[in-house]
Amino acid sequence: MRELDRTFCKQANSAVRLLAVYRYYEGLMPRTLVIGYGNLDRADDGVAYYVINSLRRRLGQEPLLEDNTGLEDLGAQTDAIFLTQLVPELIDTLIDYDQVIFVDAHVCEDVPDLHCTPVLPAYVPSAFTHHMPPGMLLALLQALHDREPAGYIVSIHGHDFDFRRGLSPAAEMLVAPATESILQLLRQPGEDRCH
Repeated sequence: MRELDRTFCKQANSAVRLLAVYRYYEGLMPRTLVIGYGNLDRADDGVAYYVINSLRRRLGQEPLLEDNTGLEDLGAQTDAIFLTQLVPELIDTLIDYDQVIFVDAHVCEDVPDLHCTPVLPAYVPSAFTHHMPPGMLLALLQALHDREPAGYIVSIHGHDFDFRRGLSPAAEMLVAPATESILQLLRQPGEDRCH
């Protein structure tokens, strides 16, 4: 183990914090960007915003205001941002990360209400020119910068997509479990981390 900053260790008030420091110094915790995306004005389509803020609180970070993406605050071991959609311009941001976790709503009836799965770089043509899937973003990063961070998506079943702010009770109940799924991805090294 590399020499830990003794002053910082003295301030560590729990075994969990000390373990986090150890993993950080040993390089076991990958630098991670968590990207939530959706539309806050379409009810459950904005569920990722609530998950991102729940995660930020758990990480000791300030929650995002509705007009703040979080792109201005990058630089932590784990950064969490919220956007209305994935865009190619994110590629330059992704270069610095070892792992990217996407958070979004889904409407698939044959997929569990809370679904976590790896995302591989893949060119996926879209019927909608304004929609970029996570795999496509990772494929562009790989093609342009020869970088392939580990990718995952945590997807929450949305039930209400009317024009309004706030979540349906069913989606609201999934915010805490989705946050736990992301924390699990942050804590456990290895390939099989989605549960």
